[in-house]
Amino acid sequence: MVERKFLADEMLGSLARWLRIMGYDTSYARDMADNDILSQAQKEGRIILTRDRQLAERASMDGMFIQSDDDAEQLRQVIRRYALYFDEESTRCARCNGLLSIKQRSEVESRVPPRVLERQEEFQVCSLCGQIYWKGTHWRDIRKRIALALDRARVDNSPR
Repeated sequence: MVERKFLADEMLGSLARWLRIMGYDTSYARDMADNDILSQAQKEGRIILTRDRQLAERASMDGMFIQSDDDAEQLRQVIRRYALYFDEESTRCARCNGLLSIKQRSEVESRVPPRVLERQEEFQVCSLCGQIYWKGTHWRDIRKRIALALDRARVDNSPR
């Protein structure tokens, strides 16, 4: 299987976070000129995701123009185009795109709220920025939102 890697322009920060949660290596081009975005994407083998039609055209086959302003529709559009799926075990840091490693409660106890320590056994920590994640009640909502995007993308792709 081909590993999809993305580079989202600065108008698509939310989309970048959702793709990272789904397990996709997604860089975020903040305060970068179009030429720099194109250069970075080529160097790193990334697909450019952009709301800028001209940048998408310049990127040609290595770019995708994101039509919608709606976060959920943006995610569905990328899922449809690239046949993405959700790999919960490969979730990346939503903040910085770093890889996550599993840590036990004792390894993070000084860095999370006491009530979280009481309820959680396993945590994930970003190898780059140190952000700590756990699968609390919010994780159910995240999984629902991604499942809905996946379902709608499949429906949109079905023959009529």
